[in-house]
Amino acid sequence: MIRAVLCDDHALVREGLRAVLCAEGRCEIVGQASDGLRVAELVQRLTPDVLVLDVMLPGLNGIEVCRQIAVAGGPTRVLMLSTHANEAYVLASLRAGAYGYVLKDTAVTELLRAVEAIAAGRRYLSHPFADRAVEAYANQPAVPGDPYDTLTAREREVLQLAAEGHANAEIGRRLHVSARTVEIHRSNLLRKLNIAGPELVRWAVRRGIIGLD
Repeated sequence: MIRAVLCDDHALVREGLRAVLCAEGRCEIVGQASDGLRVAELVQRLTPDVLVLDVMLPGLNGIEVCRQIAVAGGPTRVLMLSTHANEAYVLASLRAGAYGYVLKDTAVTELLRAVEAIAAGRRYLSHPFADRAVEAYANQPAVPGDPYDTLTAREREVLQLAAEGHANAEIGRRLHVSARTVEIHRSNLLRKLNIAGPELVRWAVRRGIIGLD
């Protein structure tokens, strides 16, 4: 049986996914999360076969969660779940270490196929991407000189939380560091991105790190 963890910020979506994946007795949901900031810790503790992960999450977006899980190593393979039928998100997900990318409006049978495929170590892309070679996505060169690539994992966490409107003290509580440490990370990331503080939210929206809702 495939052991899976679900991460989506909507409880109804998680419940629907749980019902779908468990209906035929092929999956066991061993954990759930609504916040991207802590799901990597949950995966490390539970070591599921598959993490079904929403791309847009509060605290830390799914692509960055996927990157952290890949860096940490372990047996868990990530299936990204998204409303975005956009090649940029697919490319970013695969480069971050995801094994699959499925759209939220996909058929139930395709979701099951995707989970089973990546649990077995095979990559899976949803339509309209499935008719293209997966390797072509995964192997496309990254954009050279992207300043986001120079940010540390902690700076990326601070970036998203700051863009979501959290003050330094609250970010520090979320990340278990001091407000002064958050201020230093924030200053460093703004310098690396070559933007001013008031531009941070717009930059994060354009980058797809946070949504407008």
